[in-house]
Amino acid sequence: MLRRAVRLGLGPGLLGRGLGTHREGSTLDWHGKVSEIKKKIQSVLPGGAWSPLCDTSHLPPEHSDVVIVGGGVLGLSVAYWLKRLEKRQGAIRVLVVERDHTYSQASTVLSVGGIRQQFSLPENIQLSLFSVEFLRNINEYLAVVDDPPLDLQFNPSGYLFLASEEGATIMENNVKVQRQEGAKVCLMSPEQLQKKFPWINTEGVALASYGLENEGWFDPWCLLQGLRRKVQSMGVLFCHGEVTRFVSSSNHMETAIGEKVTLKRIHEVHVKVDHSQEYQPVECAIVVNAAGAWSGRIAELAGIGKGPSGTLQGTKLPVEPRKRDQAWRLRLSQTPAEPISAGKDSATTTWAAVAPLRRRNQTQGTWKWTMISSRRRCGPIWPRGYQLLRL
Repeated sequence: MLRRAVRLGLGPGLLGRGLGTHREGSTLDWHGKVSEIKKKIQSVLPGGAWSPLCDTSHLPPEHSDVVIVGGGVLGLSVAYWLKRLEKRQGAIRVLVVERDHTYSQASTVLSVGGIRQQFSLPENIQLSLFSVEFLRNINEYLAVVDDPPLDLQFNPSGYLFLASEEGATIMENNVKVQRQEGAKVCLMSPEQLQKKFPWINTEGVALASYGLENEGWFDPWCLLQGLRRKVQSMGVLFCHGEVTRFVSSSNHMETAIGEKVTLKRIHEVHVKVDHSQEYQPVECAIVVNAAGAWSGRIAELAGIGKGPSGTLQGTKLPVEPRKRDQAWRLRLSQTPAEPISAGKDSATTTWAAVAPLRRRNQTQGTWKWTMISSRRRCGPIWPRGYQLLRL
């Protein structure tokens, strides 16, 4: 009431004179004087100089169309393509929730950063073929105005897989699938392998497959930061917090054959922010599980794996974090002349042979390829690639 009375008192009598009032040949700046009077009055009124008790800018929004759990390369990639493919700018509101803003335990930065097409499933091969094109032309996708271009330090180098007699047939079938999907992969006999890589001991090796194009390794930390920078420029929201609960609703339906089914849909996500015991509910339409090694735990929060046996809801997501410390020792007849990448293929259960990327220690004819890097990320020191031969 007091503020209203002040406005009325200052209204027609004072403000109505405007800028055209003359006194002793001078023009009075009534707007300036009125502004000063208002400031003085507001300074003594209760609540006149109100300020919020705490900063809430770190909290997630109350509503989001899509909530992505996990802010690594996979989660950020989903956010990027959602925003890129939206028909109207701002049509889709995307929130990325990441519990570790340092990424010290994220799969992205703890990975070698390798890429290959030597898989057994066509879907994986196609994903990899597109991904390598994305990496080679990274600035066509992730460039941001007034920011420097990205340099992923992509090193093209083929993966080499070795197979024993037991795994040779599986390797031949895999390479056939890879070639059908467009991957450039060749098979080598032990003699051809020895000729191309004379430093490899081919004892027990019946067949080898080698990537001729579009394989190698890159800097995963640089890719992570590039994706994060790009999606922020596209309007994606970020929250440093942990998803602790999903709230879902159920719909009961009946199939064409009369079978009753229950459909559940998540409509709310509870996010616990850092340094707080409280949570912020976020209403949403879609949730994307991109939590990497912790995806299994997120799936359990959503009730996946806790339903009736033999159903999709009763099938547990077989993903869990595992510690992976890898190092190799091998004997060589001579120093490797060129580097190649390493890995282990679960389908063929064969080890890849590799050469050194960084440094080697030689002791009485035994070469130990040490995994080191020139930079410390937000966590342990990790290499750009692995170097080894099957023990």
